[in-house]
Amino acid sequence: MLRISHYLRALARPAMPVLGARSTGASRPPVVIWNLLRRCNLTCKHCYATSADSVFRDELNTGEALKVIDDLHEAGVRVLILSGGEPLLRDDIFELSEYARLRGFFVALSTNGTLIDEGNIERIAAAQYDYVGISIDGLEAVHDDWRQLKGSFAASMHAIDLCRQHGIRIGLRTTLTQNNYPQLPALLTLMREHDVQKFYLSHLNYSGRGKRSRKADTHHQMTRDAMHQLFEQAWDDIQHGRETDFVSGNNDADAILLLQWVEAKLPHHRGRLECLLRAWGGNASGSGIANIDNIGDVHPDTYWWQHTVGNVRRQSFRELWLERPEPLLSALRQHPRAVGGRCAECRWLPICNGNTRTRAWAEGNLWGEDPGCYLSDQEIGMPPSPCIPSVAI
Repeated sequence: MLRISHYLRALARPAMPVLGARSTGASRPPVVIWNLLRRCNLTCKHCYATSADSVFRDELNTGEALKVIDDLHEAGVRVLILSGGEPLLRDDIFELSEYARLRGFFVALSTNGTLIDEGNIERIAAAQYDYVGISIDGLEAVHDDWRQLKGSFAASMHAIDLCRQHGIRIGLRTTLTQNNYPQLPALLTLMREHDVQKFYLSHLNYSGRGKRSRKADTHHQMTRDAMHQLFEQAWDDIQHGRETDFVSGNNDADAILLLQWVEAKLPHHRGRLECLLRAWGGNASGSGIANIDNIGDVHPDTYWWQHTVGNVRRQSFRELWLERPEPLLSALRQHPRAVGGRCAECRWLPICNGNTRTRAWAEGNLWGEDPGCYLSDQEIGMPPSPCIPSVAI
């Protein structure tokens, strides 16, 4: 995840402390994204968990989930994102949230927003979530089509308004596709009109139903243009004293594009930003990010459900993640990673760290180049291809 506003503020305010420097190996307790259940009232086209509105078997019960919270705390984890499916469908969601908060976690709720209404907003406010992320994947027609439920856009926007009325910090999350790319300026306007503090742009990852939707992924020029819009908006907000937060995820080439943007717009800050980005170190799947799914299986991140590195029912999180990591985790924690193709020749590998490995896996080679990288050969420092000699006829 690239904290765009965080790094731009560090340039505008040199005395500001900078977060996100990479620590290595087992010394880094991760941010944990926890899919508490797989059931969801929506069937989104890009869902990595392939959720559906049905009960899934063998999910962690309340007692087991409370033990997992203790286990994570003992392992040094302090940031917990509660997700699904739709986490508000769990009867014990507020019990688990309160327990984690009392143990000192930063607790975020990741929801589609359609189940937030006047009947539960008081309980949601009382849970004191540090952050509630609500997914909006375009304006009404596009959003409802991708979420496969007519009226879901209106319900989610109503949820955003209710949360803001109750003083809850809200983030608007959008997965960038060809369908919603033209609507990005309108989505940024929605953010301002509804007093949303955070905007998270996720690039499409080829996992779950998202793998079947890969043809809807944006073309590289669209992606670049979308990121430039975020950079411009983030910098404008900083210049005008607005405390907004723009973040992107699932494409670590964004950091290189940000460096290029700063070189063009704020050239005197370019050197400082490169140092900050090298300290950040790019993709953190398997090191700074971990995922626990609904049955307790642990994965390098939320898009890795095809590979399990342990289960919290059978092992402590500290043991499987920190003390005895399996070979895949060790390989992912190598920095920079031993990747192939264009990634191996890229001069920005220490910043990007090979980008998103699950997209490479979807192409058939886990350690191959990431097909989602939109940087040109020239931008990554590859030598130009030799010209094909003409043949006299």
